[in-house]
Amino acid sequence: MEEPLVYFTVGHPAEAKYVEKMSRFLAFVVPVRRADEAREMVKRYQNEYHDARHVCWAYMLGPERKEWQLNDNGEPSGTAGKPILGQINSRELTDVLVIVVRYFGGIKLGTSGLIAAYRQAASDALDEAGRVECVRKRELTVTFSYAAADGVMKIVKRSDVELLDKKFDNLCSLRMLAPMSIADELKGRLGALDGVTVDDSGESV
Repeated sequence: MEEPLVYFTVGHPAEAKYVEKMSRFLAFVVPVRRADEAREMVKRYQNEYHDARHVCWAYMLGPERKEWQLNDNGEPSGTAGKPILGQINSRELTDVLVIVVRYFGGIKLGTSGLIAAYRQAASDALDEAGRVECVRKRELTVTFSYAAADGVMKIVKRSDVELLDKKFDNLCSLRMLAPMSIADELKGRLGALDGVTVDDSGESV
């Protein structure tokens, strides 16, 4: 399967409140990049809302959207984490954690009522967070002689290449992030110059 050149995530943290038959649902959107970071945020919200009946959540990670987890936290199976994740998926989002805290209002909602409430709370918070497009990038390290510096800089001086580190000495080096869409072309053009080597870590961000 071909790696995506772009992916979508939330624009910023957000929150929303939804009330159904006296039960209060507080939804929170948290940008995250790693599973351990997501779990740490879940613990933080569980501690902060320790008096709530349920703290349910779901997250999706990575540009390919392959790493995910959900938790019903005591609600009937499939009534909380699944509809929360469903809202993340319907927007094709990644690198995001959605937590929905429920304060029970004394009236049971039933399975369909719970699903609808968790779905709506998550949806409202994600609407507040917005959706942004991210360009997938690959890290390249270029090593070259000082004599080749002009040729190298002419190629890499383009707005869509992000320079991370540079060193100019007898032996020069540049470390950069290039959009996946041009990484191979860039690597080929630089590698064709005399005295230039390009190390492609294969890592993408």
